[in-house]
Amino acid sequence: MTDTVDTGELTRPGLREASWDSIRDIFAIAPNSIHLNTGTIGVMPYAVLDTVDRVTREWTGGLMDVYPPGMYPEHRATIARAYGVDQDEMSICHNATEGVARIIHGLDLHEGDEVITTTHECYSVLSNFNLLRNRHGITVKALTLPIGNDVTAEEVVALFEAAITSRTKVLAFAAITLFTGTKLPVRQLCDLAQRHGLITVVDGALVPGMLNADFRAMGMDFMACSGSKFQCGPLGTGLLYARNKVTEHNPLPLPTFWPIISTWYPMHGSPPPRSRTDVESDNLADYLQSAGSASIARGAALAKACEIWDEIGRARIEDRIMALAEYARGKLADRFGRDALYSPGTDPELRSPLIAFHPFRRSEDAWNVKKIHMYMKRLELEHRIWIRWTEFDVQDSPHQHYAARITTHIFNDHDEIDHAVDVMGRLGDEMS
Repeated sequence: MTDTVDTGELTRPGLREASWDSIRDIFAIAPNSIHLNTGTIGVMPYAVLDTVDRVTREWTGGLMDVYPPGMYPEHRATIARAYGVDQDEMSICHNATEGVARIIHGLDLHEGDEVITTTHECYSVLSNFNLLRNRHGITVKALTLPIGNDVTAEEVVALFEAAITSRTKVLAFAAITLFTGTKLPVRQLCDLAQRHGLITVVDGALVPGMLNADFRAMGMDFMACSGSKFQCGPLGTGLLYARNKVTEHNPLPLPTFWPIISTWYPMHGSPPPRSRTDVESDNLADYLQSAGSASIARGAALAKACEIWDEIGRARIEDRIMALAEYARGKLADRFGRDALYSPGTDPELRSPLIAFHPFRRSEDAWNVKKIHMYMKRLELEHRIWIRWTEFDVQDSPHQHYAARITTHIFNDHDEIDHAVDVMGRLGDEMS
């Protein structure tokens, strides 16, 4: 059979032609549960779990070098190829939070410089820019993104463009917001930044494993990503992309950058001048990667997850994830009403598999954090359905809003979505 897979090492040929039911079997999913929360944490394939165990056992008590130059060079090369970049631009870090902190604190920002971001960013983005504000006197301008089914990409770009001033140095935004699942128009925002000579910092926590993405073609300078969400690698894995070449996708000079956590940065003198062409003059990612000893197994396991995705086909994976999301979006709209959806739906450029919605009948319950928290706990404890509640600012509202959020992935199916929406609807009615 051409669709044969097993739960350990992958059986070839198979995954590219395998049915989605067969592919589901490679994941270590908790029995009798519905996992609709990949936006928080994915489900590891058995082969990824086996890689963590095998490499850890090979290393423990042996003579494996835990300080090789350019740690994980082969794994970084595998991962970089999967995302259209080179090894000198890709580092393995512990998670997106660590990655974004290392980016933000490596920027060459000074008193009076301005950063434009949004109130819908992950806490780690806003807290680290606030740290720079307190430490160095920068200005942080946080825009509140529009929400709802009818938001357009043009609205989002116009909001950023109107906020740019002569002091603006950085545009920082999520590729996909974790709170409402808005997939921001990254390429358009990077084009806007390039027209104004600005640095772009992207929180790409949700990109790897979801999108068939070419990081270089996206056009940003920096992006921090999770390895344990849609890419389904181990906890404690992330990706840090730092542009290290001047190309057609971003012709601006490389920004000054300080790799603040590094054991490979020169102890005396300076690195070579940054490249002005599409050929690197130095391996920036080596400085970022070499930061003392670390778990050798996590790099190998994340590379294994990327290999599995490449075998299934990243375009095929994105199509499946998005198709399930559209099915779920329709079911949620039918059950709760289209006005209950906080996530964009009309503009396909802004749609993602993260869908936030209001599950209760009364509009004022959107401000009740205790109620949405209880809703989540009851879904988990009574029905073994795992989703997430989120919180976000709303333009012209004095209240922060709280929502339920579901996320689809390739190990989900239509029957799960049908059952989950039915249960969520009945529970919402009961709690209303």
